[in-house]
Amino acid sequence: MASPKLVAFVAAVGLMLAGASHAQLNPFFYAFTCPQLPFIVLNEVSTALQTDDRAAAKLIRLHFHDCFANGCDGSVLLEDVPGVIDSELNAGANNGIQGREIVDKIKAAVESSCPGVVSCADILALASQVSVVLSGGPAWVVLLGRRDSRVANRAAAEDLPSPFETLDILKSKFKAFGLDSRDLVTLSGAHTFGRSRCFFFSGRFDNFNNTGLPDPTLDAAYREQLRQACTTPTTRVNFDPVTPDIFDKNYYTNLQSLKGLLQSDQELFSTPGADTTAIVNEFAASQFRFFIQFGNSMIKLGNLMPPPGTPSEVRSQCRLLNPSSPAHDVM
Repeated sequence: MASPKLVAFVAAVGLMLAGASHAQLNPFFYAFTCPQLPFIVLNEVSTALQTDDRAAAKLIRLHFHDCFANGCDGSVLLEDVPGVIDSELNAGANNGIQGREIVDKIKAAVESSCPGVVSCADILALASQVSVVLSGGPAWVVLLGRRDSRVANRAAAEDLPSPFETLDILKSKFKAFGLDSRDLVTLSGAHTFGRSRCFFFSGRFDNFNNTGLPDPTLDAAYREQLRQACTTPTTRVNFDPVTPDIFDKNYYTNLQSLKGLLQSDQELFSTPGADTTAIVNEFAASQFRFFIQFGNSMIKLGNLMPPPGTPSEVRSQCRLLNPSSPAHDVM
């Protein structure tokens, strides 16, 4: 019998290849020019997961950080070019971000089959969906047709949502992109798998916000477990202590138990009077509802576009601009 994960993926691919259109951002964008694309991405992500349990979480984080800085344009992947590119990777919010070597392998495989056709931005979008499906989560129809930006926006990357921020600040940042409280709670649910380095949350152990006390919204026993696990500031700890590599609703039940790893996670449940608390409770009670909404919110996230007039191309290598030519497309 076929794996439920594979069945879900194939169903989504069927929708993506069921027809063809050339309008920007539609699921059929590569139906004729690179029809094997979904299966190439599936194969490469599956291979990565065989040796790296964190591969799925790395890929979806790259997509999030790409879309929240200048839109979904592959700019998070660009490396420094003196006088040309001030890389978003230099932003504090992208400190330690990983997974670009997996993207490189996907891109190389895609270029081998469909040279010069598929953007790095689209690879991030599709790899995120595949990563979630292979980790036990939902499939959704991935809209395609993005271009790769020839510029980076480090300033925007510096203003990505932070693990140290209050709910009001988080909501404000999401609202600026047309994402509401439901999207905030839903997309934060990607913290149901993956790891975080200790310096992102160890400030909750003692003297939280200069109070001289631990964060009262962090379970005391869990706090001590985390303290023992954090042998160095850069030690990585599971977001979910129960099913760390499975995409499920445990993120929300953890919040109910005051076991959200980051301050920004726990804020969703523990901020008095917040509209997000009811959404957390809804998803904690129903994985089905979480999964449906996650696909919807990921589509909204993936629809974030760069500003009009942004110079663009389809990169041959995701880390580097193509060699200069007299003219490039604009978005």
